[in-house]
Amino acid sequence: MTSQPKRVLVCDAIAADAVERMRAGGLAVDEKIGLSPEALEAAIGEYDAVVVRSATKIKAAHIAAGKRLKVIVRGGVGVDNIDVAAAEAEGVRVMNTPSASSTSVAELALALMFALARQLPRADASMKSGAWDKKSFASGMELEGKTLGVIGVGRIGRTLARKASALGMVVIGADPALGQAGSIDGLTLLPPDDVFSRADIISLHMPKPMGRAAIGPDEFAKMKTGVMLVNCARGGVVDEAALLAALGSGKVAGAALDVFEVEPPKDLALVNHPRVIATPHVGASTVEAQARVGLEVADVLLKEL
Repeated sequence: MTSQPKRVLVCDAIAADAVERMRAGGLAVDEKIGLSPEALEAAIGEYDAVVVRSATKIKAAHIAAGKRLKVIVRGGVGVDNIDVAAAEAEGVRVMNTPSASSTSVAELALALMFALARQLPRADASMKSGAWDKKSFASGMELEGKTLGVIGVGRIGRTLARKASALGMVVIGADPALGQAGSIDGLTLLPPDDVFSRADIISLHMPKPMGRAAIGPDEFAKMKTGVMLVNCARGGVVDEAALLAALGSGKVAGAALDVFEVEPPKDLALVNHPRVIATPHVGASTVEAQARVGLEVADVLLKEL
């Protein structure tokens, strides 16, 4: 008797080449994009594997309903939209594609630093309004020679460190997994408090913490007055109320945020702040990253199933 092919449910869009690669490898792939939580729970029992990106949330109820489920693959870095504990309890492997989007996210962080340093969105909006207001944008800042603090020195943090070093920035960083001494990819490792106190710009690249935000009132108090903050990591890494207060006091001169505690954000106080640049969680949204994510997802499933 011929065995039935393993079935894969793709819940969030991935590259067409990746789907074809899985099918060519013998997997039966169904693309059902945008399922409601209830529809996903009703459908998941027919599948051996599920693929998600950021939009779909895999809860304990979905895992319990997945009687055939062996693997959940998140196309991207984090897995905070998956109940990992529930999956582990059922013997379901949770995997991701950690390297596929590193360059794209690091380049967005760098682009946001330039945008903050030269007030580019405000200058563009001013021009589009018909103004020629050079005086309002006469206090731009060069990145060369400035100190960049990278909090979270994983793949993305290291990629950013290499690019920032090439621009002539002094790059320091902190990561509990790497200790507090030595250097890596052009970045000098230091204790977190030293990074906070020395950095002109801080870029965040750590996972979402359990409990309180990693960057809150205590951390802002340790930073230089006039620091700039970039968050292309995860919503919830930064205490948004504390950031708003730090912007109001002048402790933080500007912030660029690609991620938010609630997405899309319902409270637009930060989004509308004149010294905040906001983007809608587009760190991995490049043609190149999407292709790599899809192909890594395909390779994972072809190996695991």
